[in-house]
Amino acid sequence: MVNVAVVGATGYAGEELIGLLLKHPQARITDISAKIPKQAPIAEIFPKFATKIDLICKEPDLAEVSKKADLVFLALPHTVSLQFVPKLLAAGKRVIDLSADYRLSDIKTYEEFYHAKHADNKNLGLAVYGLPELYREKIKKAQLIANPGCYPTVSILSLAPLVALGGADLNSIIIDAKSGVTGAGRKAVESLLFSEVNEDFKAYKVNTHQHAPEIDQEISKLAGKKVKTTFVPHLLPLSRGILATIYIKKTQSAKRKAQNTISLYKKFYKKEPFVRIREEGDYPRLNDVAHTNFCDISVREDKDSFIIIGAIDNLLKGASAQAVQNMNIMYGFPEKSGLV
Repeated sequence: MVNVAVVGATGYAGEELIGLLLKHPQARITDISAKIPKQAPIAEIFPKFATKIDLICKEPDLAEVSKKADLVFLALPHTVSLQFVPKLLAAGKRVIDLSADYRLSDIKTYEEFYHAKHADNKNLGLAVYGLPELYREKIKKAQLIANPGCYPTVSILSLAPLVALGGADLNSIIIDAKSGVTGAGRKAVESLLFSEVNEDFKAYKVNTHQHAPEIDQEISKLAGKKVKTTFVPHLLPLSRGILATIYIKKTQSAKRKAQNTISLYKKFYKKEPFVRIREEGDYPRLNDVAHTNFCDISVREDKDSFIIIGAIDNLLKGASAQAVQNMNIMYGFPEKSGLV
């Protein structure tokens, strides 16, 4: 049994974390906190947790959190985790950070895209990128996990086999991704109001989104060379889910080879409990993955190109459920615990 704290409990990711941890047979929530005007029972803030948990949600107190918890989930806005991580690690706690503060290895890139100084270079070097399908062995031993972003999760998982095995023309990768509104977090912003989003559809932050360097960083590692993708996100008029359609030209060697790309994907992910590769012509929908930790992937291969379609729930495999999956790996629990 591991004692866990959730800091940032009132956001979408924090809410999902609480729900998942309450179902987990080997996790005990011992502290809940958030930046809130007035402390209140978490079951009052989220009535669905009534009779399930009686903790009070209050302003974060790191001394109290450190005393009560072995593992701390930080479901905080970007740039805020930098205030918490150094103190928690100094207290000997393990941390899973759902923000972007420790995902990018290059500080200058972080500061460019998140418009804030990064003041924790020491712990940045300790952070393990928490994508289990690629970094499971490192995650097992990690003290600090940088939980991946939602767009990067689906994009990297969709691309990894082709990039790692040399089938993709690395200069041709186009990621056309669509997300539900919860991807922007729980905040009062005019452009995210129901009346603004409903019955509409738009692209935003075209090739300038803060998740772009995260995708490029991890794809570059797989390729063994620097890669720059074209990444265009879109806002869907629905609550949750991400569907990414990725276009890639074939390398000359891939054009010459007679290979079954779907079989290649199945082999690459054969031991992965939360990646499902679809059969030819069977393309994932958001309803197939909503409220799950699954990433569903399909591949269409033509003479000169590949089209890959990946789908996840942005709040679960793209955030909170992946964080719980990382906890399971860190503590040697069955990887599906609390997630199926």
